[in-house]
Amino acid sequence: MTGSKAETMAPLTGVPLILAGVVLALTNFMVVLDTTIANVSVPHISGSLGISGSQGTWIITSYAVAEAVCVPLTGWLAGRFGTVRTFTFGMIGFGVFSTLCGLSTSLGMLVACRIGQGLCGGPLMPLSQTLLMRIFKPEQRAQAMGVWAMTTVVAPILGPILGGTISDSWSWHWIFFINIPVAALCAFGAMRLLARVETPTEQLRVDRVGLMLMLLWIGALQIMLDLGREHDWFNDGTIVSLAVVAVIGLLVFLAWEGTEAQPIVDLRVFRHRGFTVSVLSLSFAFATFFSSAVIIPQWLQLNMGYTATDAGYATAFTGVAAVIMSPIVAKLSTKVDPRLLVCFGILWLGFTSLLRVHWNSQADFWSLAFPQMLQGFGMPFFFIPLTTLALASVDPREVASAAGVMSFLRTMAGAIGTSVSTTMWDDQSRIARSEIVARLNTDGTADSLTAQGFSLDQVRAIVAQLVDKEASSLATSHVFLLSAFVFVAAAMIIWLTPRPRRAVGPGAAH
Repeated sequence: MTGSKAETMAPLTGVPLILAGVVLALTNFMVVLDTTIANVSVPHISGSLGISGSQGTWIITSYAVAEAVCVPLTGWLAGRFGTVRTFTFGMIGFGVFSTLCGLSTSLGMLVACRIGQGLCGGPLMPLSQTLLMRIFKPEQRAQAMGVWAMTTVVAPILGPILGGTISDSWSWHWIFFINIPVAALCAFGAMRLLARVETPTEQLRVDRVGLMLMLLWIGALQIMLDLGREHDWFNDGTIVSLAVVAVIGLLVFLAWEGTEAQPIVDLRVFRHRGFTVSVLSLSFAFATFFSSAVIIPQWLQLNMGYTATDAGYATAFTGVAAVIMSPIVAKLSTKVDPRLLVCFGILWLGFTSLLRVHWNSQADFWSLAFPQMLQGFGMPFFFIPLTTLALASVDPREVASAAGVMSFLRTMAGAIGTSVSTTMWDDQSRIARSEIVARLNTDGTADSLTAQGFSLDQVRAIVAQLVDKEASSLATSHVFLLSAFVFVAAAMIIWLTPRPRRAVGPGAAH
């Protein structure tokens, strides 16, 4: 296929256009859904595989890291093999690894298959957007991107609800098996409907050294964060070795990418102060936000007696409010200084974190769900204007590279934030438990329970259970108090970026 032919090819029309649009929107929905569907299922998976809750979070971080690593390769893959072919093979691979995830019988197998899912799913989100722009006429693209964006917003809402309902009603394996028919349908639809809009291919070189260095330092860092707590951190030689590899690998990676003509990650966009500050604020805020989305369902199930379904409903209220506010914030972004909107949005997230500081083991459903709903109102103020600030700070020809770097760092921040926060949560639980035990006087309680017919061992088990429950609640409060401070810092640094002097093209935010 020649370049001129590809560029002049008419967009799709009629029923094929509608079906192709559905395929692309459904693909994006499925990939985004998988970032949250496992959050409420971690306790089920941990119990089934006989692993700890902190090990269960590897299922979330492995997918996020693999997805982040593959996003920068999307442009090269599309140019080398064609956009439609890359999309189709990515979808097939996503379906295959989803099947293997559902069939996993050990933590190692499940994490490996989640990595495969992330590698195949990483390019699907940007490719679905690219193909939408190709199949619709220019005057229809804004509406098409609106529908596409709605799937991005709705999927995280349904993720916890679906994950909880499926885990409780059937088994956790089905949170992965449900991807199979969707992947098969979308892959078939892409082959039949999108072949005519395939892009031209050429022999492009890839920055192999940069790619290897990126895999090295990211892999070492994430393994260090995931294993650190169980290996007593830097008192263990393995953790020290991983830390050294991560630091040296990162430094060499930065040096290499700074001088490479066609880098895997274009670091030159960081010369723009507005972009650098915006991405820094985004990374800290998103890491803190995403880690709460992992901790809350686990706390509700392990310590509050919630089912996975109820935990999913409690956490899903965040997305409901976000859907309502998104179009309002999009309009405000054209009239109000985006720095003010970002600052307000992140401070609002900090405010909702402070509301959670007062959570305790006696909290009812609405006491837990209400801060989630309030948080959703602030999220669009954070995401939409911050993207505008970042991408409007770079040169027009750098927007695609800058968007890729933003996506990469945002996803990595979420994975790192999850590892750090769950470790902190577990450590704070142990500290709180020790303090409670040191001040505990159980004589009256023990006598009362013994008088009711409980044995001494049963009394000890009841007291231990109560202590663990209160310790976990205190640890959760400590984590959210620290989160509030991080949100405030992320909100304040945004004022270091200059106000954008130009608009960003439609769809760039996605």
